[in-house]
Amino acid sequence: MEPTASHNDRTLGRHLPVQKMLQEDAKPTTKRSRNRTVSLDVHSQYRTSMRSRGSTRSPKGTGPSDARISEILSPIPRRHLLQTSESPTWLQVGSHSEADFQARCISPASVTSSVGSVYPYSSSVRKRLASSVFQQLDLTTGGSQTGSSGSTRRDQEDSRHDPGAGRRWVRWMHKQGMKAWVVPLGIATSAWVKWCIGLGDYSGYNTPPIFGDYEAQRHWMELTIHLSPQQWYTYDLQYWGLDYPPLTAYISWLCGKVGSLIDPSWFAFEESRGIETYNSKLFMRSTVVALDMLVYVPALYAFTRIWHRSRSSRTQHASLLILLFQPALLLIDFGHFQYNSVMLGLTLLAVDSFAAGLDLVGAVYFVLSLGFKQMALYYAPAIGSYLLGKCIFLGPIEGTRLFVRLAVVTLSSFIVLFAPFLPPLAPISTFLAAISRIFPFARGIFEDKVANFWCLTNVTLIKWKPLFLGKEGRLIKASAALTIAGFLPAVFGLLWGAYKTRLRSHSRESEARAVSFGTTARTPSPTLPLLLYALLTTSMSFFLFSFQVHEKTILLPLLPLTLLLSGATAGDEVYSWGVLGNVVGVFSMWPLLKRDGLGVQYIATLLLWCRLVGYNPFRLRFDSFVGLLSTAVNIAMLLLHVLELVVTPPNRYPDLFPVLNVLISTPVFGFIWLWSIKRGIEVGWALGGLPGSGTDRGFKDHKDHDDRIPTEVLSGRGPVKSVRREHGARAVSLGHASGLTLAGTSGYRDPRRRAVDRFRGSSVGIDE
Repeated sequence: MEPTASHNDRTLGRHLPVQKMLQEDAKPTTKRSRNRTVSLDVHSQYRTSMRSRGSTRSPKGTGPSDARISEILSPIPRRHLLQTSESPTWLQVGSHSEADFQARCISPASVTSSVGSVYPYSSSVRKRLASSVFQQLDLTTGGSQTGSSGSTRRDQEDSRHDPGAGRRWVRWMHKQGMKAWVVPLGIATSAWVKWCIGLGDYSGYNTPPIFGDYEAQRHWMELTIHLSPQQWYTYDLQYWGLDYPPLTAYISWLCGKVGSLIDPSWFAFEESRGIETYNSKLFMRSTVVALDMLVYVPALYAFTRIWHRSRSSRTQHASLLILLFQPALLLIDFGHFQYNSVMLGLTLLAVDSFAAGLDLVGAVYFVLSLGFKQMALYYAPAIGSYLLGKCIFLGPIEGTRLFVRLAVVTLSSFIVLFAPFLPPLAPISTFLAAISRIFPFARGIFEDKVANFWCLTNVTLIKWKPLFLGKEGRLIKASAALTIAGFLPAVFGLLWGAYKTRLRSHSRESEARAVSFGTTARTPSPTLPLLLYALLTTSMSFFLFSFQVHEKTILLPLLPLTLLLSGATAGDEVYSWGVLGNVVGVFSMWPLLKRDGLGVQYIATLLLWCRLVGYNPFRLRFDSFVGLLSTAVNIAMLLLHVLELVVTPPNRYPDLFPVLNVLISTPVFGFIWLWSIKRGIEVGWALGGLPGSGTDRGFKDHKDHDDRIPTEVLSGRGPVKSVRREHGARAVSLGHASGLTLAGTSGYRDPRRRAVDRFRGSSVGIDE
């Protein structure tokens, strides 16, 4: 057995394969017919277990061929779902660095990745990949010199970025052997915080005669249990007439029935208006907590289990804590008093279902979300584009079949929801009255001082309402045009990604072969990593540009932003934008929370959440654009709060501070919207390539390469190591084999793993 090489020798040996590849790229020689995975960490004592490049001898053989560059066959380590790409340098996902102590370190990216046979890289691209490899090797080498690289890296990361009290608590619980208690304790603690927030005032507290949102929700319970469904959307519209979709009415009816059994006076018809007894308030607060625990909390738990299934249990638990204590939703639902968690929970269940390959179930969940609150339409372009892209990806036969099923399920769900308002159970006028209440275009372009485009320009550039007085139709059209333009990049990205990765089929038999190999309707679309960014883009576009927006609507873009944040590490770009968006989102609702008397809850929940995620709003950051923006915005928010305490606005400008709030918040939301588009382009480029990119040419060059691969090899019937080098494909290692078995089951398969799947016959492949 050879003696162990020194540290310098090992480091030099680990760099030689990459250097040789770069030298070969610089030579004007013929193009290599295939790429291989080069070992970047080869020790001399392991040479007997590896096959030498260009050698036909047995792996156990010895001789001069052993001196050549060696290679191993190994699976591509996968990060979690939101960060699956071949080049972390392109996407700038920082959690691929050594700083991520919540999961095992990722292996260095190979310059000659096995995916190169399907997605061939140009010389310049390989050089960029090589640069990232050298950076990774330098980090690994530097860490190994200490003898305790993992602990050293963790200590260095803790000194630069605070992982947060939530992650530290999760780590401590795991080390103490109390891993099973993390989720129950986290959920119980969040429920206790929600109760504490509910001890304060609420919307419309002790402000007759119209009161506020609390009285609106209570009145709808009173209304639904005493009147027939045909009267729900027409009775006494001047006093909190019902203006939410039918599922809200049905849940109000259920809560009203339960409350009437306890105390009928709480919902006495027209006699209970404005009731604010202790027991009635206790019951109303209980309904919010109960529905939150039944819908929203399970959806969050499912998200961490499905979308972060490749991450460690520590990361999953820390992500759950970040989501459970999101301050904006806590303050609005459990302080101001609403049921937004039901709508958001149903939408999140739909997203979880899509990630599990249950598209029909996800469609039903999203219809229920739309049936609870019409604001869920903010997500409709992204979800509709994802499902349509899934149909494109599956091909003409399977895609058409899925499209028909989705159409039937969606239409049937809407019919069931609106059945009491449709003929023959009710005249068509009842349905039209409900629609006019659900979409109140006559109310105006915005309410109060909302941090969106219309309010910002209204107070700085032009007065929209006087300009379009009597021409509201034109204003609605202008709003719709801007909104569509705002979310069009996300829609295009989802559809283009599905088109680029679609299966090429010309017969039912060929699609049947694809189904038998693992690409079925139960397989999530390759564009799934784009979905959360698309949800953020579309919802933020609606918030900034759409008609009839109020300050609580910011909850919709904050949901996908926080979902993205939950899987990020402190210091990442996603982390920085996520915490900034959440902090500014809560700040933008400060005028509303101030009117409700929720100042203490506002400060407490915001500081608690910042402590959990490890974000210090008082720290100066100058290392990046988002860091500079965070510093400037945090200083501006702090100064505005101080001014409100010591300065009384003049009578001429009673809304001075709300307007200043808009001027601070709106640019941040605009930057987040632009950043989501940028990230969508980057992730889409990594997954399927941009129009006219080198990836497109790679598809064209290799579309006929599949006829050289034995069918028994690609179908998985042969041995794992049976893919021959002369066919130009990487061996189907255990990593790829495990990826193939995920098809048809719940979960997500890496698009890179499906690259090998598509080498299975001339009738099934990837189009140009």
